[in-house]
Amino acid sequence: MIGKVIIGKSFGGCLRYCLEDKKMKNGIDKMIMKNRAEILKYNLCFGDKVELIQQFNEVKRLNAKQSKPVMHITLSLAPGERLSKQLLTEIANHCAEDLGFDKNQFIAVEHNDTEHQHFHIVVNRIDFDGKTLSDSNNYKKISDFCRKMEKRFQLIQVLSPTKFLSAEQKNLPRHDNRKERLRMIIAQSLNSSKNYGEFAGKMKVGGYEIIKGRGISFIDKQAVKVKGSELGFSMEKINEQLKRNLIHAPKQSTYINLQQRKKSLHL
Repeated sequence: MIGKVIIGKSFGGCLRYCLEDKKMKNGIDKMIMKNRAEILKYNLCFGDKVELIQQFNEVKRLNAKQSKPVMHITLSLAPGERLSKQLLTEIANHCAEDLGFDKNQFIAVEHNDTEHQHFHIVVNRIDFDGKTLSDSNNYKKISDFCRKMEKRFQLIQVLSPTKFLSAEQKNLPRHDNRKERLRMIIAQSLNSSKNYGEFAGKMKVGGYEIIKGRGISFIDKQAVKVKGSELGFSMEKINEQLKRNLIHAPKQSTYINLQQRKKSLHL
């Protein structure tokens, strides 16, 4: 997970960016990407874009001296990873608690305009007592938060910025334990299966559902989705292995078949 924090002046500009449809240039023509935004959570606010801007600005006036009342957080998952909206909302709540804005106005908004799943959190740094949320060490705070969420939800781990690592940590490779486990279960299930049905059944026992489309993907119990091609197991490779398994499957000898037939006749 990658996190980014921006401190700004205008709720209008930030909320419009997060909630409006996206205009894209394609040559001469302009396209509009509709329905790209879905609100995951309102906290101490409600309504549409216009109402939200008005509410955030009203609270901002409790501390008119603060020229930068906007905190804009972006949290992005690695390509191929997907979480349910419920889990994204849970991450937004954890972020509010960890960074200290759970008592402030904020909204969390998921965008679907990129291949990687991501969402935005727009926070009013001014609380209802007129106090301002600190913006010191935001870079480290959001980095630490992302590492915490990676462990909690078994996401692909991203190396923290170098300046926040110890000398020993800088020399250590970062392993994705979740993907390694999935890769091992796929290999074991595939090697012991003669057809797709057997393979899918064994993956289900291992805790994974399979989704087939143009390729093949695996989803765990936390709704994290990983493409098979990212693990070296494309649909084509899996089918080829199943065919080889069927060809080389041990067959009963003619003698054993005859003995079993005789035995059944005497019963």
